[in-house]
Amino acid sequence: QVQLVESGGGLVQAGGSLRLSCAASGRTFSSYAMGWLRQSPGKERDFVARIIGSGARTFYADSVKGRFAISRDNVKNTVYLQMNSLQPEDTAVYFCAAIRSNWDIPDYWGQGTQVTVSS
Repeated sequence: QVQLVESGGGLVQAGGSLRLSCAASGRTFSSYAMGWLRQSPGKERDFVARIIGSGARTFYADSVKGRFAISRDNVKNTVYLQMNSLQPEDTAVYFCAAIRSNWDIPDYWGQGTQVTVSS
């Protein structure tokens, strides 16, 4: 069982930055790939970034490439999402996820953190 707790969401103006954090419980953190997904009203929950267990490879949705950066600290059991050049269309609830069984289907979710970007 992995418990995930996100933090760092909030309100920011367009062009601004936010850094999300996700603290994970358990002693097997590095055995999970980790991801960030987002969901806005009326839309599906989609991955925006994923990182493998070692942190050596990262993957991004086209909509955030060059603006967002995912990273992890396997000592602190924490994954981060640095979000730069934020735009109103980035407004969503952002969820942290732990991935092991299926690259496209998280095994565990956090509760989500709201990110609102004003124009």
